[in-house]
Amino acid sequence: MPKRDPRVDAYIGKSAPFAKPILEHFRGVVEEACPDAEETIRWGTPSWTCSGAPLCSMSAFKHHCTFGFWKAPLLTFNGKPVGFGASGQFSRIESMRDVPSRAALVKLLKQAAKLNADGVKESIMTSSGPRQPRKPLPVPPDLKKALAANTPARTTFERFPPSHQRDYIEWITEAKQPATREKRLSTTLEWLAEGKPRNWKYMK
Repeated sequence: MPKRDPRVDAYIGKSAPFAKPILEHFRGVVEEACPDAEETIRWGTPSWTCSGAPLCSMSAFKHHCTFGFWKAPLLTFNGKPVGFGASGQFSRIESMRDVPSRAALVKLLKQAAKLNADGVKESIMTSSGPRQPRKPLPVPPDLKKALAANTPARTTFERFPPSHQRDYIEWITEAKQPATREKRLSTTLEWLAEGKPRNWKYMK
């Protein structure tokens, strides 16, 4: 059996009861299909790398789980691209009934592992054509000023991937009332100082 990361054990152990068998199932399938894959925690969630490149990851939330492939646009399931994020075919798994067959997952994992082994770089292609990268959002002045005065929060923010930075920026700028914005700014600094992404409450 491939070497397991104890942090993944802890992640599964803290997940909701409905999620544990789903996560264990995905973990077992990855180990079966890609015994050379390395298990780790990436951006707070259980992930695997293979041939020196990201392979897949899984997450547990309050009422559902997700399973995603790094090169999802190059893989197909039921005749359609696997897809990224909320649009992915494995983005909302609420019970074992929603889990694809073991054979199908093994096939997808082997294909993804081969892409890594062949040195195929991350794809930006989707079923509808080239996916345009999202432009980074400018850091609002009040957040920039607050981060300058809070080293732990600033360090976390700068180390976060663009998607995590965007989550905080959008949350703050979407506030309709000054008092709401000020409260969100304060909470943002608190969570960042603790190393937490915006949606940490939903990440068991």
